[in-house]
Amino acid sequence: MDHSSFQILCDSWFYTCVCVCACVCEMGLEEMGRQLRTMIFWLTFDFLAGQKDPNSLRLKYNFIADVVDKIAPAVVHIELFRRSPFSNREMSVASGSGFIVSEDGLIVTNAHVVTNKHRVKVELRNGATYNAKIKDIDEKADIALIKIDTPDKLPVLLLGHSIDLRPGEFVVAIGSPFSLQNTVTTGIVSTTQRGGKELGLRNSDMDYIQTDAIINYGNSGGPLVNLDGEVVGINTLKVTAGISFAIPSDKIRQFLAESYDRQSKGITSVKKRYLGVRMITLSFSLAKELRDRHKDFPDINAGAYIIEVLPRTPAAAGGLRDNDVIISINNQLVTSASDVSEAIKKDSSLSILVRRKNEDLRINVVTEEIEP
Repeated sequence: MDHSSFQILCDSWFYTCVCVCACVCEMGLEEMGRQLRTMIFWLTFDFLAGQKDPNSLRLKYNFIADVVDKIAPAVVHIELFRRSPFSNREMSVASGSGFIVSEDGLIVTNAHVVTNKHRVKVELRNGATYNAKIKDIDEKADIALIKIDTPDKLPVLLLGHSIDLRPGEFVVAIGSPFSLQNTVTTGIVSTTQRGGKELGLRNSDMDYIQTDAIINYGNSGGPLVNLDGEVVGINTLKVTAGISFAIPSDKIRQFLAESYDRQSKGITSVKKRYLGVRMITLSFSLAKELRDRHKDFPDINAGAYIIEVLPRTPAAAGGLRDNDVIISINNQLVTSASDVSEAIKKDSSLSILVRRKNEDLRINVVTEEIEP
């Protein structure tokens, strides 16, 4: 404590002691002393609590917490329900994340989060819950727009320009993994141009942001933001620890503009076949990385690597599992994730050959038609 602060504290003590001691005639000295010590303690505590040390490392380097305070109110938890074919009751089947982009309740998330669900429920940070309507979906880009109706103006996140991102830049991922609302992870941008063809994410004309920020189950659809609190991407998938991908915000901006144009023209979509897996193309470098991290990963360098089998989907019912590698469908060789997508478009009945650990298994799956 410097001299001026010490003087202020002493003056405060002096005037308090004068006032208190004026009452000494009304109580015993022992009781007076006890009360005086108590008052001096709280005066000291209140004074020091109000002081902010400009050299405090906590205040100086807690910039991540500042970003989270700024963005968290506009991040939502999404819970998905389907109706049981046996009991006809709704069941919670999955959860994800999203973020508000308009004060009247438009929310951006991943397409795979909300596809093929009977009901979508959105929970705001304040605990309020709403049923959401799906406004638009681009399965190819894995972006969806949903809407909740509320009389209140909602906090929103602004879209940054992902084209300005640089490798090595700090980013913050926020979402609801395992239904834990507003869970935060941080990392850096590994690359801003991981090509769609390289990943096999069904949209070969788009570059993805690769980051080492941890994206867990339920983070999907949540925002990836820069240190200014601007959205630079949608958290999309995690391949393994330290390798995660996000859809660039410039693609989100394009999707929102096209969505507005489609809806203004009254254009509707048609039903599509649905398998229920999240996958990427297995390249030689990715296979090596996975073998280094998982000793039981199969000895194979090409195919479609299943990152996740979504629950209660045709893929799950047929017996596909996480970490399977699809090597052929209906006796046609599969070398990329896009090969799987094309096979789904052609046939509803799929005979899928997968490599699981080092065993080849034949799995039969019947896709279902869904409203996107």
